Amino acid sequence: MNSELSEQLTVRFLKEVSIPKAIGLILTISALAFLFIVWLLYFKETAVTSATWVDQLPALNALLNSASTVLILSGFVAIKKKKYVTHMKLMLTAFITSSLFLVSYLLYHNFVGHTPFPGEGWIRPVYFVILVSHIILSAFVVPLVLCSYYFAFSGKFKTHRKVSKWTFPIWLYVSVTGVLIYFILNAYV
Repeated sequence: MNSELSEQLTVRFLKEVSIPKAIGLILTISALAFLFIVWLLYFKETAVTSATWVDQLPALNALLNSASTVLILSGFVAIKKKKYVTHMKLMLTAFITSSLFLVSYLLYHNFVGHTPFPGEGWIRPVYFVILVSHIILSAFVVPLVLCSYYFAFSGKFKTHRKVSKWTFPIWLYVSVTGVLIYFILNAYV
């Protein structure tokens, strides 16, 4: 990447934020978000609503996760072709669709709470292996994505590439398994 393009993609104030300070903030935000989701799913009483749109949110979540998957893969192809601006736009759009998914997911579980899996037989352990790996990796993907963005927008592209080598497969896995969980759960509910 030439230095002029590098300068255009860099957010100036992020260059001034130290790496330890940025990572500390990212980890704090990520931990608080994860704890909030655990509280929402397992400890908070569900809100009461008769709104029919709530029942449509799981399908919207699957759609948003599918869009994220396509955008992440497209961003990967763009960076391999050295199309840096296209890569940036695709990855920012993937972040937006993933963020919209999170908002929709939180809304749904605010009204519905935890969704138990009613399937029996061989599908039950398969479902839970996918679900548990999805949950664990989703906790790690948030700080990885935020670190990837911090390093990219602060002009630390070498570090961005190193972090993104971990971020890419984990984010892709979480997006794909989110859709898979929806379809498996939907087949048994």
